[in-house]
This record gives sequence, C-alpha cells and structure tokens, in this order.
Amino acid sequence: MSTPAWIGSYRIERLLGAGSFATVWLGHDPVLDSRVAIKVLAENWSHDLRVRERFLDEARLLRRLDHPRLVRVHGVGELRDGRPYAVLAWADGGSLRDRLATGPLPTAQALALLGEIAAGVAVLHRHRVVHRDLTPGNILFASGPTGERVLIADLGLAKALAAASGLTARAGTPGYMAPEQDDPLAVVNTRSDVFGLGRLGLRLLGDPDGGPALTPRWQQGVPAAVPSVLRRATAVRPADRYPDADAFGAALRRATSRAAVDADDGHPARPGRGPGRRFGLAGAGALTLVALGALAGDGGLPHPDGIRGTSGPLSVALPAGWRATGTGWAGQYGDDGRLEPALIVAADPGRWAADPGVPGAFVGLSASAARRTTPEGFVAERPHADCVAAPVRRTRQAGVDWVVARYACPAGRPVLVEAAGLAAGRDALLYVQVAPPADGGTDFVDALLAGVRVRAP
Repeated sequence: MSTPAWIGSYRIERLLGAGSFATVWLGHDPVLDSRVAIKVLAENWSHDLRVRERFLDEARLLRRLDHPRLVRVHGVGELRDGRPYAVLAWADGGSLRDRLATGPLPTAQALALLGEIAAGVAVLHRHRVVHRDLTPGNILFASGPTGERVLIADLGLAKALAAASGLTARAGTPGYMAPEQDDPLAVVNTRSDVFGLGRLGLRLLGDPDGGPALTPRWQQGVPAAVPSVLRRATAVRPADRYPDADAFGAALRRATSRAAVDADDGHPARPGRGPGRRFGLAGAGALTLVALGALAGDGGLPHPDGIRGTSGPLSVALPAGWRATGTGWAGQYGDDGRLEPALIVAADPGRWAADPGVPGAFVGLSASAARRTTPEGFVAERPHADCVAAPVRRTRQAGVDWVVARYACPAGRPVLVEAAGLAAGRDALLYVQVAPPADGGTDFVDALLAGVRVRAP
C-alpha cells in the first residue's frame, strides 16, 4: 500500500491502521499545526452504495453527537477516485488493545476504565444508537489539558435506532459480539452492546484469553459483587442482560461500593449463565440505503406464501413467492415505549438484508413520524443522490393517498421506490420502500401499496 502525500489539505505522515472497510492515516494540518486521523473507505467497498452510505453515516452521526466521550469529526471529503474520507480527531494515546498487549492493567485502573467505557456507550444509547462492535481496538485514549480521555471509536457498524441504514451482514468481533449477532435476522439493540461491555469487563478483570468465561480467574482485588454484574451483562438471552449501558454502569458502581449488597439491581442473573455460542431470534434485516430497519422478536417468523404478512395492526398482501418477517420498526417508538410495527417482505428476507440486488420491500406504520412530518416531507427526507429521480406522483390505493418517488440507480442497484401516506382512521404515517423485481413497474408498486392494511383501533 503506497502512502499518499496529501489527502485534502492534510499532509500524510504515516499509516495508523487498516481494516476490511477502511484505512486510517495520520495527517498534519500545516496551517493549524495539528494532527488528525483520516479514515478512507477501502477501494473495494467504494462502489457499494450501502457500505458507502454507512461510512458517511458514521461521520454524520459523530458530528451530530459531538460529545467528548466520542471521537470527534472535523469534516468529510472525497478523493479523486471517488472514495469518501472522514477527518477525525487523533487519539494520540493509542487503543486499549495496544495497552492490553503489554499485560493486564491494575485492578483499580481496569475498573475505572470499564466505568468510563460504559459512560461513553451510554451517550450512544441515550441517542438510540447501538455500536455493535465494542472491542479493545475501538476504545481509544487522547491526551488533554485535564488529563487522558477515554473515547469510543469506530461507529461504522453502529445502528442508529432513530435512523438505521442498511447492510445487516454479520457485524462484530468474535469473543465480544453478542450471540444474537451471529444471526443476520436477529434483533440487535442496546442489550447487544451490554454484552460487549461485559466481555470487555471479563477481558480487563479476569479473562485475558477472551474465551468462554463461565468460571474465569479474576484478578486480585476484584470486588466480590463485580463478577455477578459481568455474568448478567454476558447472559445468553438478551432479556436477561441490563437494558442499556446506563444500567450496566450503575450496577458496576454499586458493585464497586463496599455497601453494595446486590449488584444485580434486584434481578439476579441465572446462576452459571455466561456467554454462549448462539441464540437465534427470528427478526428482520435492515433496509437498503437510508431506510429505517425492522427489528423482530420471537413472533417475527417468516409467513408462508399466499397469506398476509402481519405486524401488530399492520399487514400487507404478499406478492407471489414472497415471505414476510419483522415485528418492529427500529428507532420508531410508540407512546407505550414499544417499537412501532414494521415488516420486511421479499422472496428471501435474509438475502434482502445483505444483497442490494434482491427485490423486496419495507412496510412500516408510525404515529411518531406522523406527528413530526407529512408524507411529502417524509419522502423528501430520503433522497438518493446517486440515482436519477422521476417526478413525484400521487396515487390512491385502498383508501390511502400515497406520495410516491421513484429512483433509477446505477448499474448493479435496483430501482428504488419511496412511498408514504396517512393511514385511514389513524393518526399514523405509512411508509413503504420498494425494490421492485426487474419486470415490476408502476403496476407492481401500486398493487403492493393496495395490499397494505391497517386494522382499526
């Protein structure tokens, strides 16, 4: 790999690291006399629009959050060959992986560090963002006027529950990845990150080999209540874990206090439960490009051909040979705190999640979206800049007035159709994103829209 002399206005000093999705360079701004980390999307992924969008989503997300516990973004750009790059704050203290390579940390330092990591992940969770890949390599250190700061990095695999983008291919690092992430159709939420926090705790405090840790050897000085916290965090069943990083951090603080009696907040973990190989949950993959993802629970099993796919009050007539999966719209929460209904429908919902050429559709119903915007506004929020847009049209199907936008995308990408309308008899917005089959034109889309139904309250 040759070292570029410049990227944008930054002189490149050296390579910091390279992964399957991106290369990171150390750059120097000669005007401000400061160093930055420049993350460049790998060339072999630069033409995959879902990966490209995910890469840019990371930069947008970090820029939007702009929090001292997260790596900050200074800007984005594009190389002459079209590859996007993000200019990030440089973490001059290296990574936790680097530090653990030289040996274990003192117990008190490891406990404090785990608390700092949990606090950083909690920032993401409060914004309905799931990291999905918490590993020592993604925990960075940066020096500052008040001392060293712990930073959460590499959100390229993160999933914003409020705006999840596509590509749900298996993500995460074995050993730290939650068991449900082994299933491309499984639910991935904040509890998946709690598993990663628990595994980091095991690595810091008593599982240096990163293997199964049902009965780990703990470092000297680990408080008696801490193992119980980590066992609960790494439970096989997501429901048995702490709900999010805030809850994990609170339990860890109680466990490190001499006054702690029960480190599990009144909900003891099942004895002997530890990280398992796999726990399969039926669910839905996320959509292509900027569509919001459908998450599913135990009820989200594929429907047989020839019947309607159903999620709560929402249902859709399935085209011949298609199946449905999914019971919730990631990031869209109702007044009861539950995910609003959504479905993925396709001939193969599993391939829809990972292959942009597979025809399929996402169908969702959201009262919260209806309070925020109109059908026209919702569709306008989903531009596909690399595609050619046809004029927006309107059609009335099954009592719903739909706003429909169609995009012809570059070779290798399907036609994409975005449609939104207000559900009859409900203060809720219906949203459908369709990747029609090659022979599926306007009639196919309209027939699919005509098959969408919402049960009366």
